[in-house]
Amino acid sequence: MSRIVIVQGHPDGSTKHYCHALAEAYQRGAEDGGHHVDVIDLGKTEVSILRSKVEWESDEDLPEFVVDAQRLIEKSDHLVFIYPLWLGSMPALVKAWIEQVLRASFAFSIVANGKGWEAKLGGRTARVVVTMGMPALVYRLFYFSHSLRSLERNILKFAGVKPVRSTIIGSIESKDGGARKTWLEKMEAWGRGCR
Repeated sequence: MSRIVIVQGHPDGSTKHYCHALAEAYQRGAEDGGHHVDVIDLGKTEVSILRSKVEWESDEDLPEFVVDAQRLIEKSDHLVFIYPLWLGSMPALVKAWIEQVLRASFAFSIVANGKGWEAKLGGRTARVVVTMGMPALVYRLFYFSHSLRSLERNILKFAGVKPVRSTIIGSIESKDGGARKTWLEKMEAWGRGCR
């Protein structure tokens, strides 16, 4: 049995979106596969932003959502991030949450001489699912998946999380019911296999 943390990153917590359906499908598959799942719904989380390096490096008086998320991640084997592409990147709420939770003392530490770092989240894998209005091929070929690659390489792998698998679901507004259902079935299968 694996312990999975799903970070459902659609910022709108007032109604359900396709990102919610994707998260629910993954959770259903994972639980059917005997895995333990915790879901963090950022649309229902009061996320504050960091404003200084001093604040980012501090371990004192952490917001409750940071303490809770770090506790879940420490116990996890697999992380799943699901969010829509907004203005070419992850929504600001997702970035703010990542900055708060993956603080230097939690995700990695700088080696004493400053010539390297020690990743602290090794032993975990991840899947990142991004939905978007543009065709996925355009995002991959024209924009080089720049924001997704940044999350994978500069944040998750830097902290020791690997492998990181990614899924881009493009043209989301024009997808018919059959195409959306196919993606939900894939998510459920990936959840069952914890990948």
